[in-house]
This record gives sequence, structure tokens and C-alpha cells, in this order.
Amino acid sequence: MPETPPFNIVLVEPEIPPNTGNIARLCAATGTVLHLVEPLGFSIDDRQLKRAGLDYWGSVTLKVWQRLEQVWQEFPRGRFFYLSTKAGRSYLAADFRPGDFIVFGKETKGLPAEILEWNSETAITIPMPANAVRSLNLSTSAGIVLYEALRQAGQIV
Repeated sequence: MPETPPFNIVLVEPEIPPNTGNIARLCAATGTVLHLVEPLGFSIDDRQLKRAGLDYWGSVTLKVWQRLEQVWQEFPRGRFFYLSTKAGRSYLAADFRPGDFIVFGKETKGLPAEILEWNSETAITIPMPANAVRSLNLSTSAGIVLYEALRQAGQIV
């Protein structure tokens, strides 16, 4: 029986070490691969980053890339979903499958507009019914969407 491919979280130019550390811990808990696209707003050796990930870093499959294009080139058959507050389709409408890539932009600006334009059919958002905030925290968003993907894939009950 073939092994189920892991999901992938891609953080494009993350800026805040504790967010990335929390997401690393999430990835360790779920067997998800964490991809970081440079430039990073911190060093991989950052104390806050390590602290947020606790002692789970040894359980994280971490890949660091210089550009998002390298990820696309390395995984030409990959299915990529792009999270943005500007997307018109809810993440709940997405059809996630094992091996998919869930891509998030930097905390202060999100993903570049051209990436969202080129990939409008796979751009998704987390609805915020109260409209009281511009966006959710990056690590919160990653957890919400990843657990929905895992649920759809039957990897959690």
C-alpha cells in the first residue's frame, strides 16, 4: 500500500519568529512538511523561533528556499492553495488532497497580488463574519486550514 504523501505548509517571507515556531510545532504534530521561502525576517537559529517550536524541531521536515518559484519547479505536479484575505472563495470550498501545498504570505502584507492573480482559481480565504479585524494571526490561520485539509483527507476524525 503506497504511503500517503504529507501536506505541505509554505510560508513566503515570514517575519515573526514565534508564528513560524508555532507553525513548526503544528507541522510536527501533523506530519506536515514546512517550507520557508526567503528572505526570512529572522534567523533559523532565533531564540524566539526555537522557543515557540519547543523541543519538536527534530520532528519537523523543514525545507528552506530562496524563491517561491523554486518550490513550483521542484514540485511541478503539486497542487497549491494560496491563502489571502483578498480571495473570494472560502477554504471550506477547497478540495484538499494529501500532498497539497498550502501557501501563506508574510504577516504584514500577505502574498503578492500577482501570485493571487495568476492563481485566482486556487486562492482561498478564511471568512471572518464579524469583519472586526483585517486578518487572523498567521499561525492560527495555518492551523485552521491544515486541520480542514487533514479532515477532508480522512487523516483525523
